[in-house]
Amino acid sequence: MAPALVFLFTTASIFFFAFLALDVLQRAFEQYKLRYVTKSMNDLSDMFLFIEPGQILLLNFIAFVVVAAVGYWLGGPFFGSIAAVGGFFAPIGAVRYYRRRRIRLFNTQLTEALQQMSNALRAGLTFQQAIEQIGKESNAPLRQEFGLFIKEIKLGVPVEEAMINLSNRVGSEDMELVSTSTNIARQLGGNMAEMFEVIAATIRERFRLEGKIGALTSQGKMQGWVVSSLPLFLGLFLNWYRPDLMEPMFENAYGYVLVSVIIILETIGFLLIRRIVAIDV
Repeated sequence: MAPALVFLFTTASIFFFAFLALDVLQRAFEQYKLRYVTKSMNDLSDMFLFIEPGQILLLNFIAFVVVAAVGYWLGGPFFGSIAAVGGFFAPIGAVRYYRRRRIRLFNTQLTEALQQMSNALRAGLTFQQAIEQIGKESNAPLRQEFGLFIKEIKLGVPVEEAMINLSNRVGSEDMELVSTSTNIARQLGGNMAEMFEVIAATIRERFRLEGKIGALTSQGKMQGWVVSSLPLFLGLFLNWYRPDLMEPMFENAYGYVLVSVIIILETIGFLLIRRIVAIDV
């Protein structure tokens, strides 16, 4: 009788804890979809890349599995688990990288577009006509953003609101400066052609300073990458060349704690170096 009660109690406890774990995982997955999937879809749609939510989840799962398998093949279970974490966040990093690259390209195109808008206004075109002409002659992403701006105006959206939507959609500080200056000039009056020339000159000067600072801090950035990646590659090489030296480290908990501490310290050092050499203009 007693063994039966113990078995029944154990089974009920396992079922209860499994139910709680399932509920927690379900809530975590819902939060994941709400935060990651929704944000990724918004970022991608702002970049005129329209992907279904199911495709985003599938891409994330494939990246997780592939990177984890490669890490396990190269360095065993421990490196496989670390690679799995990197693979899980890889799609997020890819979206952010692509968005930053798009913003840089847009800012580069915006400088020339402002000069062309200044010339068009001096030639007698209206503000809307100047943007429409430049949008047709430019390449993506400026052509896409200016084209959507013109479509909003034709659908009845006020110019000021369309400029704000354009600035929020692009996510560029330079475009935000142009949007704010344009709305103020349209409301209070002013020479918009001269204003666009001044903004274009300001952006060019900022590009020049950023390039000079980037050249001066490139050595520090490279040192950060080398210092943080050297222990990883050294460990992978020793694990391949002399596995008998590395296996004792992963046979007890002290080895895992040591490797974890090394990874944390290397990450902190890399972030500190990146923060020191990151100069905002």
